Amino acid sequence: MAKDNSETSTLGNRIARYGRVSTAVAGLGARVLGERYFGIEIKRGDHAKQLTEALGNLKGPLMKVGQILSTIPEALPPEYAADFQALQSNAPPMGWPFVRRRMKAELGSDWESKFKNFEKEAIAAASLGQVHKATTHDEQNIACKLQYPDMQSAIEADLNQLKLIFSIYGKYDSSIQTGEIHTELAERLREELDYKLEAKYEKLYDYMLKDEPNVHVPKIIDDLSTPRLLCSTWLDGKKILDFKDAPQEQRNDIAMNMFRAWYVPLYYYGIIHGDPHLGNYSVRPDNSINLMDFGCVRIFPAKFVGGVIDLYKALMENDTPRAVHAYETWGFEGLTKEQVETLNIWARFLYGPIMEDKIRPIGEVTNGIYGRDTAKKVHEKLREIGGIKVPREFVFMDRAALGLGSVFLHLKAEINWYQVFNELIQDFDTNALAQRQKETLDLFGV
Repeated sequence: MAKDNSETSTLGNRIARYGRVSTAVAGLGARVLGERYFGIEIKRGDHAKQLTEALGNLKGPLMKVGQILSTIPEALPPEYAADFQALQSNAPPMGWPFVRRRMKAELGSDWESKFKNFEKEAIAAASLGQVHKATTHDEQNIACKLQYPDMQSAIEADLNQLKLIFSIYGKYDSSIQTGEIHTELAERLREELDYKLEAKYEKLYDYMLKDEPNVHVPKIIDDLSTPRLLCSTWLDGKKILDFKDAPQEQRNDIAMNMFRAWYVPLYYYGIIHGDPHLGNYSVRPDNSINLMDFGCVRIFPAKFVGGVIDLYKALMENDTPRAVHAYETWGFEGLTKEQVETLNIWARFLYGPIMEDKIRPIGEVTNGIYGRDTAKKVHEKLREIGGIKVPREFVFMDRAALGLGSVFLHLKAEINWYQVFNELIQDFDTNALAQRQKETLDLFGV
């Protein structure tokens, strides 16, 4: 099979990437530091649009990182967070000449003969690759996700630039210490380059959700997949935002199916889909959910999941020592009384919907951002007490909670979240989860 040498992370490729990315990042740094130290007012809204446009055209990890950071409380100024949330959904696709070269590199010069039909226009484009619809010779519709060229170099270059961005904000505002956030993002982004690993995750999710009739996972087509090309069965469905004005009962059904798609794997297997982006699921006519794109999957130790439940019970019972234990289980270290109280503000926001035994919406949106008021309050408190080091495990748990919360808000779902959650965890046992997780991961070679 033909090899594509551009996939090697060479010094030359990284230098070229640095040049393109640094132009965008340097502008950000100059403006932020100018505002901080010289009182030069910048038009953040205008600059945020310029920066997101630059990152969208560059593609690659920084584009995805921007979207991820927009969900971490106050990791970015609100003007940037709002624009960065749109990055993945607005990525322009690469053209047909690119597709032909990449498909030849992955499946050989006769690649077109392996399909009955392969659509030239991409049906979706994101940060690390784009998706084309195709048909096999046995009349099966499939989705072909093709990785952009030279993503390994892009990963390494962009992660270094991300470190610079964090350094800039560290000088501007030290309320969130970002070292572990960078470590977590780096590990997950490097994993996303390996489509063979993603294929294992997709099979893993198909297994974990096998008893959930209202959640569907695509089947991998192994013969047409490589480390940089992932082919799976095509799942038809409508965008979730198409149901914003549907009858209340229908919106509640969709929300419940989304809830189980994310949280059955977490509480039964300690595994979470870390990318609740609007393009990663769709809705069938019976309100069931298609769950897609398994490049960003986080596997947690059983004790971490136990800590999630411990914190819930601590908040319900106002048990501070148990809350401290839960935070320490998550990876927070040396917490002061003030830090615990501040973390509890954020925790009570995240857990709020499952702390009231009644039918209710998940929450409300402020200036287009779910949790903005609470995040601002937490941010101000952290600045007062000297900041806090965020453990890496927190990043994707927080992202999933906020991302799903945003979906439920779009749907205006009204559910007794307390009952739903407590039914899900009623038989939870940390040791049983650890054993179940080990057996399942061994089964799929993860």
